[in-house]
Amino acid sequence: MTYLRVPFVNVAAQFLTMEDELVDVFKRVGRSGMYVMGEEVNAFDKALADTCETEFALSVGNGTDALILALKALNIGEGDEVITAPNSFIASAGAIVAVGASIKFVDVGDDFNLDIDSLAAAITDKTKAIIAVHLTGNPVDIDALKEITVPKNIKIIEDAAQAIGASYKGKKVGSLGDIACFSLHPLKNFHLLGDAGFISTNNKALAEDISLLRNHGLFNRDESAKWGLNSRCDTLQAAIGLAKIPQLPAWTSRFQQIAKRYHHLLAKHVQCPVWAEHNIPVFHNFVIQVDNREKLMSELSSRGVDTKIHYPIPIHLMKAAQNLGYKAGDFPQAESQAKRILSLPIYPELTDDQVEHVAQCIIDSLATH
Repeated sequence: MTYLRVPFVNVAAQFLTMEDELVDVFKRVGRSGMYVMGEEVNAFDKALADTCETEFALSVGNGTDALILALKALNIGEGDEVITAPNSFIASAGAIVAVGASIKFVDVGDDFNLDIDSLAAAITDKTKAIIAVHLTGNPVDIDALKEITVPKNIKIIEDAAQAIGASYKGKKVGSLGDIACFSLHPLKNFHLLGDAGFISTNNKALAEDISLLRNHGLFNRDESAKWGLNSRCDTLQAAIGLAKIPQLPAWTSRFQQIAKRYHHLLAKHVQCPVWAEHNIPVFHNFVIQVDNREKLMSELSSRGVDTKIHYPIPIHLMKAAQNLGYKAGDFPQAESQAKRILSLPIYPELTDDQVEHVAQCIIDSLATH
């Protein structure tokens, strides 16, 4: 039998919808001879700030650099402790190591985000910041987090790599904490044609620091004020971003439409994502939970449906984290979820027929288990 093919991602499909415009962008930047920084980068930064409804946004080389630069701008380093979740992508924790600080993990809740009670119990005198990951594009409960952190002067860094366009109580992700970090990697909701990222904040001093730090700390051609990174968003990528960003609301809406349809079709058959009523998630991933996940993945693959796991190994159980002293059983919720989570295809170019096919294949497969 021939089944409808549903790849997990299809980034080329989006390019094809804008190919002529993006080719023109390439020609314009190529002919300009200005390939690093320049007017396009400044304009893109302004457009990103508008998107996040913040005073400032600064594009950088990638989402990991965004986290590292945010930590540096907050003067976090050796002897400091940063709390984050163990169920994120490795970069959320790796950035903490990169600045010489110590990682402290806490467990997560049913929504895959930091469990606030666990976090409150984990804070020590060394805790200087929380990296709050808006996993799958679903915002963390920032107000509950601030009740704990503000009295202790603990900074909130939003890891919003998967959450551009999401809202919490009417406020855009990126404007909720002290500073926010985004990825524009090709697999993200809003992406460029390669690695890139950005940082948003309403704090002028932090923005000025990031502006220096992303460019070797240089305040003119020959003088550096502080040790920084080479983490500039290429002019070409910024120009591509400027061409694409007007489409972000429509793309976000399509993500949400697909998620709503999945939820309607599958809620009686699998454990679907949960989120607070005051949240408007963007569903970078639509993550269900099932028993016998590997069997379901195999059956879906045989029917033309690709799936992935985000993420199968919690960070505290990875080889890289062995020196932290954590062990299996330390974070039961994150570990249990890691054994049951399954990400379904979700991207704006997915057709209604493909969405229906994915859901029906899941229903049919589970009926045979």
